[in-house]
Amino acid sequence: MLRKIVVGVDGSETATHALRMACDLAQKYQSDLHVVHAPQPRTVAFALGAMAAYHAATAMPSAAEVKEASDKVLASAKAVADESGQTIITYLKSGDPADALIACAKDCGADLIVTGRRGLGTLGALVQGSTTQRVNHLAECACLSVI
Repeated sequence: MLRKIVVGVDGSETATHALRMACDLAQKYQSDLHVVHAPQPRTVAFALGAMAAYHAATAMPSAAEVKEASDKVLASAKAVADESGQTIITYLKSGDPADALIACAKDCGADLIVTGRRGLGTLGALVQGSTTQRVNHLAECACLSVI
């Protein structure tokens, strides 16, 4: 039985697919759904461009821009959950996204962590390993990677 499900969102299409899958599972198992977003300044420019007509970033985004993008990512997640008839608990965390997901799962006693297989990670993630790979390696509960 899946009592609590944690899902990571970053504004990417695969994260939206992961959230939809998590909503489907939450509906089936009547689970609590916890949505975690841990913005990374180097990917916020992309999220702003994809969501707010922000054309190109030549410098790191300001704290206000990070907050604005984060609010939009979480609002989008809420809209997806609403479409599925699910209520979500949202978390805006700082730091490494994998660490944030694992900590949230541990704190709430999650039975499952759902992530998109490929999000907004940087090229370096291809060499060092993605958030999903790290979560799958370190989590103390089941993990589901969604395409």
